[in-house]
Amino acid sequence: MHLRPAASLTVLCLAGALAAAGCGSSSKPSSSSSKKPSGATSSLSAVTVKSGKTPTLALTQKPFAVQKTSVKVLTAGHGAAVKKGQAVSVDYVLMDGRDGKQAGTTYGQKPQVFPADAAQVLPGIAKGMIDQKIGSRVLVGISPADGFKSQGGNTDLGIKADDSMVMLMDIKSAHTPLPHAEGTAVAPKAGLPTVKVDAKDNATITVPKTKAPTKLIVQPLIKGTGAVVKSGQTISAKYTGVIWSSGKVFDSTAKQGGNAASFAIGVGQVIPGWDKGLVGQKVGSRLLMVIPPKEGYNKDVADAGIKKNDTLVFVVDIVDVN
Repeated sequence: MHLRPAASLTVLCLAGALAAAGCGSSSKPSSSSSKKPSGATSSLSAVTVKSGKTPTLALTQKPFAVQKTSVKVLTAGHGAAVKKGQAVSVDYVLMDGRDGKQAGTTYGQKPQVFPADAAQVLPGIAKGMIDQKIGSRVLVGISPADGFKSQGGNTDLGIKADDSMVMLMDIKSAHTPLPHAEGTAVAPKAGLPTVKVDAKDNATITVPKTKAPTKLIVQPLIKGTGAVVKSGQTISAKYTGVIWSSGKVFDSTAKQGGNAASFAIGVGQVIPGWDKGLVGQKVGSRLLMVIPPKEGYNKDVADAGIKKNDTLVFVVDIVDVN
C-alpha cells in the first residue's frame, strides 16, 4: 500500500501492527528465547484476569506457549454473533506470552475496530472474534502461527517470531461494511479521466492525453448516503491509483486480494490529497481524485514507479467509517 507518506511506510501504531502481513510492519526476523519444551502447550487457566476499569493480565507460569490458538469465553454476551467479514469494535489488552509483558491496550482510550477476517488481521484475533456474541469478554491464547511468526516477529511490540500471545477482548459492537460504493450516480465533468468498474470491483482508469491539472480535483462518481467522514476517524476504502503521465497502475486493493484498506484520515497518515479529499465525504461514495505532486508524495517513490513531479489519479470507494 502506497498511500502513506513516502517517508513513513512503517507501522505507526498498535492497530497497524496487528493487521495482517503486508501492511508495512517494521518487524525484523527474530526468534523466541522461550525455554518451554518444543510441543508443550499452556492452558488459558494459567492466565489471571484482574477486572476493573482497566483490566490487567498476569501469568501464573512463564512462558505461556500454545501450538494452537484457543478461545475462552469469560462473560457471554447477549447480542448477535460476529460474522466473518464484519467490522468489530473491541477493547483489548495484549500480552506477550514469553515474558508476560503487556504489549498494548485500548482501555482508557477508545475501542479499536478490527475486520473479522484472517486475511486482514492477525488470524488469532479473527478466531477470537468470529462466532462470539456482542457483549462478550473473551480470552484468546494466540499461537505463533496465528500471530507474528509469518512476519518474523514484531520489533515495535517487542514480540518475537515464536512467541505466543494472550489477548483479552471485550466485544462492543459489529457491523457489515459495504462491498463497494452504493448510491446515486453522478455524471463527471468533461475532460477528466474516465473510470469503468467491473463486477469484481476492478477499476480501469483512462487518462486523457492532456496536460495534468495543477489543483486537487475531487469528482464524485457515486454519491453515497452513509455517515459523513470526519477527521481522525478510520475509514475503509477500495481504490485504484494510476500515474497521469503513463496511465500505469501503481497501487490497487483489487490486486491485493480485493479487501478494503483501513487507515486514519485527516491526521497525516496518508498523502495530503486523501486527507483533504476524503474528509466530508459520505460512506458509499465513489470518488475520482486527481492529485497534483504537492498534494501527493512530492518526492520519488521508487518501488511504486512514482516520480517527484507525477500527478496521480485515484478512484476510491468509501465502504466504511469508524
